[in-house]
Amino acid sequence: MVGPGEGVKLVHTDRRNDHEVELALVIGRSAKNVSAAAAPDYIAGYCIGLDMTIRGPEERSLRKSPDSYCVLGPWLVTPDEVGDPGKLQVSIAVNGEPRQDASTSDLILGVAQLIAWGSTFYTLHPGDVILTGTPQGVGPVKPGDTMHARIERIGSMQVKVS
Repeated sequence: MVGPGEGVKLVHTDRRNDHEVELALVIGRSAKNVSAAAAPDYIAGYCIGLDMTIRGPEERSLRKSPDSYCVLGPWLVTPDEVGDPGKLQVSIAVNGEPRQDASTSDLILGVAQLIAWGSTFYTLHPGDVILTGTPQGVGPVKPGDTMHARIERIGSMQVKVS
């Protein structure tokens, strides 16, 4: 995990490396078997998440976890400042070209449902981060590109690719 100023350092540049802009939520207190109705009480805040992916045959966790492949930022915004996380515009442009532009209302599972579901498998701890998933428009990046990600009521961040 890195901040936006650190940028993304691609590995396996012989393969396609894709950007995925997502809403990231940070857990504020331990949660186990939490109901969807109670889930919002466990959120410390929200930020923008860039979840980079290398395309290939390996297990997904390997293709998503190289150093710098998860960018969080530009800051943590508290739930009262965000309001309804199910009504946020999410977008990313690469070198000024729009790639993804959607709303969190299109998510298959909303924020509260993700926390409830995840907490049935494992205990969520303060500081844990859940990325919500990405809309259509995922595309490749290459060294030298600049990604500009934005989420309504959270802000925007510029991330360089090397």
